[in-house]
Amino acid sequence: MRQATYNIEWFANLFDRNDNLIVDDSWSGRHNVTKAQQVEAIAKVLTAVDADAMLIVEAPNSGRTQDTIRALQSFAEAFELRTSHAVMGFANDTHQELALLYDPDVLKVRHDPVAGDRSAPRFNDVFNIDLDIDATEDHVRFSKPPMELAAQTSAGSEFRLIGVHLKSKAPHGAGSRDEAIRISIANRRKQLAQAVWLSRRVRQHIADDEQVILLGDLNDGPGLDEFENLFGRSSVEILLQAGLFDPHADGTDPTKSTARFARKGGQYLEALLDYVMVSENLRSQRPVWRIWHPYNDPGCHSNPDLQQALLTASDHFPVTLDIEL
Repeated sequence: MRQATYNIEWFANLFDRNDNLIVDDSWSGRHNVTKAQQVEAIAKVLTAVDADAMLIVEAPNSGRTQDTIRALQSFAEAFELRTSHAVMGFANDTHQELALLYDPDVLKVRHDPVAGDRSAPRFNDVFNIDLDIDATEDHVRFSKPPMELAAQTSAGSEFRLIGVHLKSKAPHGAGSRDEAIRISIANRRKQLAQAVWLSRRVRQHIADDEQVILLGDLNDGPGLDEFENLFGRSSVEILLQAGLFDPHADGTDPTKSTARFARKGGQYLEALLDYVMVSENLRSQRPVWRIWHPYNDPGCHSNPDLQQALLTASDHFPVTLDIEL
């Protein structure tokens, strides 16, 4: 079975208010890329990856007239993808939903949020934690609540799938450098609190002897920014310490990156942000990870059409896990 995660930048911009796909020469949210170009590129990437289940990070919006599942299933139908069904968890108000495209002949899934207790409440609830050691509890919410699914393969194997998109907001509205630093630290502290919340839920599932796959965009990793030294560990490390594993997560290989952002002067910043983590009881199931990087992955680099599609579709690249389930 192939599990995958893919952050598709500005996917929501490719649909109108009634979830009709917009395929024309108007500009997409991506720089110098039309909607038609991005639509075609996304379809090529999804077809090439050919996952049994694909977490779409920044999926189309759900709102007053829009519906994430309807949009994704229409996209799959338009391009005859075998991942013809979609499921999502709690909708949010950011226009960046979390949803899973999957092959119904291979997998059965349902949204199954766990109520938990006060130490690890349901992901659309409030998490109480003392963030700054002042003996006063802070109330933390997810802007994009993780999607928690109960999954069963056609062979009868059951596992928990948790899709995530952690976000440490930029210091918008800061009037000075000191204020920007203060806001950045507060935002980073909140993101780490969300990682603690996630890790407690993961520990609960592992304690119940469940198989767990956590995947998505964590916007974090060892050595990613200057605030790691301040807090001592990253969101990724918090999740690894909960009993999860991803071979790329130690950050020791500089060629492993899952995102590529344009900078001024024609330069690019590369970062390892996207992961597919598994619980220890899945490591014996012959897992194989792959980052579909247009330059660093030999299979993508040797296929010019796929390479260009990856560069056009998004500023992130898919990560896949092949595993016997």
